[in-house]
Amino acid sequence: MRRIAMIGAGQAGLQLALGLQHHGYQVTLVTDRTPEQVESGRVMSTQALFHDACETERQLNLNFWDELCPPVEGIAFSVPHPELPGHKAMSFEARLDHPAYSLDQRVKFAHWQRTFAERGGQVVTQHADVTAAERLSDTHDLVLVATGKGALGQIFERDAPRSPYDVPQRHLALAYLTGVRPRSGHSAVTFNLIPGVGEVFLLPGLTRTADGAWLPYENVLIEAIPGGPLDVFGDVQDAAEQVQRMLALMATFVPWEYDRVQDAQLTDAMATLIGRVTPQVRHPVATLPSGRPVLGLGDAVVVNDPLTGQGAGSAARAAAVYLERILWQGDRPFDRSWMQDTFEDYWGYAQYVTDWTNALLGPPPPHVLGVLDAAQRHPSLAHAFVNGFNHPPQFFPWLTSPQEAAALMARHGAPSPAAQA
Repeated sequence: MRRIAMIGAGQAGLQLALGLQHHGYQVTLVTDRTPEQVESGRVMSTQALFHDACETERQLNLNFWDELCPPVEGIAFSVPHPELPGHKAMSFEARLDHPAYSLDQRVKFAHWQRTFAERGGQVVTQHADVTAAERLSDTHDLVLVATGKGALGQIFERDAPRSPYDVPQRHLALAYLTGVRPRSGHSAVTFNLIPGVGEVFLLPGLTRTADGAWLPYENVLIEAIPGGPLDVFGDVQDAAEQVQRMLALMATFVPWEYDRVQDAQLTDAMATLIGRVTPQVRHPVATLPSGRPVLGLGDAVVVNDPLTGQGAGSAARAAAVYLERILWQGDRPFDRSWMQDTFEDYWGYAQYVTDWTNALLGPPPPHVLGVLDAAQRHPSLAHAFVNGFNHPPQFFPWLTSPQEAAALMARHGAPSPAAQA
């Protein structure tokens, strides 16, 4: 059986490594952290997984937490009123056709790494660089790089036509909070869009305490437009100060969310994160000094702002596409042409995630605002919008076309703004 090396142990890398192992491949997994270090480390993301992404895990029997994780039953969208503090200028909500989930990636990745080793996989714990990738290419039929960090991630060159941004569009502050009051009605991702300022999100999740007890919590994410009133975390000294500033901002801009979180506490000492992401797409095939090619996967080649909650789901989708392509290839060579075609197969889906996310980073055009406004009065339109989070191609072509947006509204019984005028 062919030998494959995976550098990186995140959602994409671990899922693909376990999938290949399931199909009998000899897989070497290279990671710079042990499961224990992952478990005791800092939180990594909000890690929302919508239904289709969850299905890619279930197909490999990797869904160990389905019965434990609190289901995310819908999405609630709000825009605060600019002139009436404490009021909403726009709001609607709808249920997802199938629930989403958010499991602390520290729990998931540590368990998946142990599962891989228990099933006979080889785990090499080291910081992988280009030299390490070169050594792996000597002894493996295919080397995949599933990390965008460090010098190794930089060997994949930026794809300028697919990357409209070259600097971060949001500055991020994340905290895992327990003791959050549940929202009324069904559970949901709450998506608060503050025009010209940024966004505030809440998302139910599940983590584990140091003594092994399961602990439901709420992901609280603030996305600040650089230099704006939410961008206040650059000089934060500790976790307590970060949470204090987050609560103060929520009390000012989204008081209905503050009411839920004002008495909450951090799940653990490592349950905060401050950062920024530069959205970009990189060329998927890189050349090692020997001339041999390596294939990028997940965040190594496609990085989106977490604004639309698609990071973990996109990684899961990439792992599923790459697995299918590797299985189809059989004993044929993993050459450059196959590598490029494999990525393009994934890009056929990922382009919609990227275009949608990049569009939301800017001011919504009038036709998009028209759809959001109409969703308040037309439940079927709100339902369609909310369920697009599970399958982002559903946002197209109306997201980029006023004519298609008008047609979408008409299908749901909503007159277009022009017709109303």
